[in-house]
Amino acid sequence: MSNRRTFMEQCVKGAAGFAVSGLVSSRRILGANDRIRFGLIGCGSRGKEIFQAAMRCANAEAVAAADVYTRRLEEARAMAPKIKTYKDARALLDDQSVDAVLIATPQHQHALNFVPAIQAGKDVYQEKTMAFSPDHAKRMRKALDGSGRVVQVGIQMISGPGMTMVREFATPERMGVITAIHTHHYRNAPYGGWMRDIPSDCDASHVDWKAFQGEAATTAFDPQRYVNWRFFWDYSGGNVFENMVHQVGYWHTVLKLTIPQAVTMTGANCLSPKMQPPDVMDVTMRHSDKLLFTWNSMFSNDYYGEGHDLLLGTKGTIVHDPTDKPRYLPQGEKSARAAEDATAPAGDYADATDAHMQNFFDCVRSRKEPACPFEIGFRSAIACQMAVRSYREGRTVTWDEKLEDIV
Repeated sequence: MSNRRTFMEQCVKGAAGFAVSGLVSSRRILGANDRIRFGLIGCGSRGKEIFQAAMRCANAEAVAAADVYTRRLEEARAMAPKIKTYKDARALLDDQSVDAVLIATPQHQHALNFVPAIQAGKDVYQEKTMAFSPDHAKRMRKALDGSGRVVQVGIQMISGPGMTMVREFATPERMGVITAIHTHHYRNAPYGGWMRDIPSDCDASHVDWKAFQGEAATTAFDPQRYVNWRFFWDYSGGNVFENMVHQVGYWHTVLKLTIPQAVTMTGANCLSPKMQPPDVMDVTMRHSDKLLFTWNSMFSNDYYGEGHDLLLGTKGTIVHDPTDKPRYLPQGEKSARAAEDATAPAGDYADATDAHMQNFFDCVRSRKEPACPFEIGFRSAIACQMAVRSYREGRTVTWDEKLEDIV
């Protein structure tokens, strides 16, 4: 009996220690069939898209939403009439009925919502680009370390059907030595398709402007800055943060890449005078003496489409495009008629978002690592930050130079 009593006392003490350290949540333990109750922080266009994807997932229930703009809360409530709504995200995080949160705020706000969400014991689906600055990235990593929380970063094509096939293709036997990755993101849309009209009620009485600004430079209320925040360096990294990060994260996952040693970005704003970031750009990332990763983008021509990638090796080439139907071409084969052409299921970004979200909720239950874990988001974010810094300062940004700033 004494041995049993000692054993039980040790179990209780151990569980208490885990709870204090954050390795065991103080909230309810989820069973295999329990509904995961989730909230949304940031109810703009992308926020509503991932909110809908989450509501389509098995055994998941929308229970709350938070946004600094009353109109966005009304739009979220129209999608899920029974949810609670909050103008202050901190009140949502205090809500013990919420198991997990989806964060889809503007990029400068990501860390400001992520860190308290982790501290509140919530699992997190974090939209990309995961971190706005090296300081934000470090703060997010510090909060996550030892917390036991599940984090999925919203680089959704990692959950697309083509990922398995790309991994099968990207072997030394098929590819030989991989020396280059060429990636493209092309749109023929003014301002990248991001120009939003200003709603009539977008004013200081309906928007918590101080909360929106967060740690950004303080300015007077400006509805243009709020609605079209992607046009301003204070809140956005331009298309590097919007779309390069998808392709960087994808190939980081396939090839297990680290943060690039050096990044150079050049560009120009040719047709988007209201936007500070460029609308035509080229980025070169040197990952080693034997691997160069390039990305280019523009908003005035759609020749390559959105997300056209080539992985180039001495023995073959992998072609990956937005259909998520990868093709392998042996060296010397320039036709798209490779034997593997028809073997991968076609998909798109919407399909991948659903799969990515379901993977997140599955991992919330199992406590396994999700498809796009924090570290992929971290390394992708740092690569993007180095690119933007290179463009704004007009020079190459090197890893050695950034070592103390980043890690």
